[in-house]
Amino acid sequence: MSLAVILFEPEIPPNTGNIIRLCANAGASLHLVEPLGFSLDEKALRRAGMDYGELANVTIYPNLADCLAKLQPNRLFALTTKTTNRYDQVAYQAGDALMFGPESRGLPEAVRLSVPETQRITIPMREGCRSLNLSNAVSVVVYEAWRQMGFR
Repeated sequence: MSLAVILFEPEIPPNTGNIIRLCANAGASLHLVEPLGFSLDEKALRRAGMDYGELANVTIYPNLADCLAKLQPNRLFALTTKTTNRYDQVAYQAGDALMFGPESRGLPEAVRLSVPETQRITIPMREGCRSLNLSNAVSVVVYEAWRQMGFR
């Protein structure tokens, strides 16, 4: 099993399209948890993902419980600004899953707190900054995990 990316209720089609492309290039599977803020056949999503849709392993789930039951990750990491555990201090392994929240609000508190504190991770930012673009954040963490695994 390779690395898995979970987008919890993504809202912006170009971000998801970019993440489809990223996952195809890095060999990660992509798991989308509904409700989605867009239709998968939206032009903006197709444009951003271009011709990578057939190269990416994308699955859609009606809720997070179904996603996790099907995926059964070795470890689940929740990306959040509400922790001091840095993403680059994790020793990633094949079978890990990285979960990202919706663009406008991040992971809901109940979802975030369902993940052990040691597996809630953040990307450092300068003081006063709120967040990174979702597709940029996914890129940062996926490539660090993939680098640690020797780009296999």
